[in-house]
Amino acid sequence: MKKAFGTLLFLIFSVFGHAQTVYDVLDFGARGDGTTDDAPALQAAINKCSREGGGRVLLSRGHEYLSGPLELKSNVELYLDPTAVLRANPDESIYQLSAFRENRGEGMLWIWANDADNIAITGRGTIHGNGIRFMGAELDDSYELKPLKAVANSQLSTLNSQLIEDPRPHVLTFYGCRNLTIRDVTIREGAYWTVHLVGCDGAVIDGIQLLNNLKIRNGDGIDLDHSRNVRISNCHITSGDDCICLKNRREFEEYGPCRDIVVTNCTMSSRSCAIKIGSENMDSIANVLFDNCIITSSNRGLGIQNRDEGTVSNITFSNIHMDLRLWSDVWWGKAEPIYVTSYPRADGNHKDANWRFPKGETHGRCGNVSNIWFNNITAVSPNACFIGADRQGRVKGIHFNNVRIDLRRPKGLSRAPMDKRPCRGDGFIYADYDELLQMDVPVVTDNCQEP
Repeated sequence: MKKAFGTLLFLIFSVFGHAQTVYDVLDFGARGDGTTDDAPALQAAINKCSREGGGRVLLSRGHEYLSGPLELKSNVELYLDPTAVLRANPDESIYQLSAFRENRGEGMLWIWANDADNIAITGRGTIHGNGIRFMGAELDDSYELKPLKAVANSQLSTLNSQLIEDPRPHVLTFYGCRNLTIRDVTIREGAYWTVHLVGCDGAVIDGIQLLNNLKIRNGDGIDLDHSRNVRISNCHITSGDDCICLKNRREFEEYGPCRDIVVTNCTMSSRSCAIKIGSENMDSIANVLFDNCIITSSNRGLGIQNRDEGTVSNITFSNIHMDLRLWSDVWWGKAEPIYVTSYPRADGNHKDANWRFPKGETHGRCGNVSNIWFNNITAVSPNACFIGADRQGRVKGIHFNNVRIDLRRPKGLSRAPMDKRPCRGDGFIYADYDELLQMDVPVVTDNCQEP
């Protein structure tokens, strides 16, 4: 009996031993001393792991791995032991690949993958974006952005003969990837967007701590861009900009719509909008569920901010509690618990050289927003909900079921500001607090029938 049991254990360990090949980055020359750039060693381990059929690239405990840009490959699990730290090299000059292709004005790539299958980032370690090292001076409510570098480009018109380049690295960026998993890791202090999924199909983000510095502008938490079949659950996210954002950027239009998304059991805090759809949306966003979430100290709670020709439809927000507050005008939003809008974005020559508009155009338009449900929503907020559009019929089918807003007028204010930015014309409209306090559910509408 003992012999048979021993044989069984041997077979079990043999099976599991061959199921996962481990590539320890220390064996590839990584120092893990926090000062040496270990990117060459990490990349060598990733390449060999993928080339040999896949396995686990290990960042072992007790080490801090400083690293420049890294490309993840198919069938690679990047595993961070507890107390292992992967930190972005603060040297701005080494980040040369744009996160948005020809548009170099909105950050560069740090850890990324393109057209890859079966990638996982797991473990109890930390990925640190080193964000403050890429910022300017600290202000009361944010960090100052450093002056951006102008790069000549002969393909642009005489009026816009220069591209603007922002060297800040995004943390994790995935293009056209399938079967992606990010689980259990802690991600800290992104200098720009933190987790960006572009054209991905089939992704799970579960149990992560995403802890961005609340003063870093453009520090989005998770951005789902032209992506499908994504499940986000059990995450805690703090972010200066939007915590979770769905969009369709024009730079990646070939990937099609963003749809079939589920977000559950998350806690969030943001100085912008905790859960946002838009503002970039040149396609369609549909079939989305946000459920069982808590939002605290945010400048806006649940936002649909349609500013391009794309459409938004069949979105459900349910079982969500919010505790909101007003931050400064540096951040979009005025503590609106619920915000559903469709306005054409402002014309002009933004730092991104009008990448927001259809090619060759400088004048945008906006699409319809329809069939939006808010079920079992509670909020404590210094402001009302806002539903607005550039014309009647643009926003329709907005359903409130058991929505309760505890409106608390800020001391000294007689009018409640509603933030329409980015938009043409005046960015704010105002409502009388005394009138709002008389409503069962305080809602301000602009060119929309009251829900």
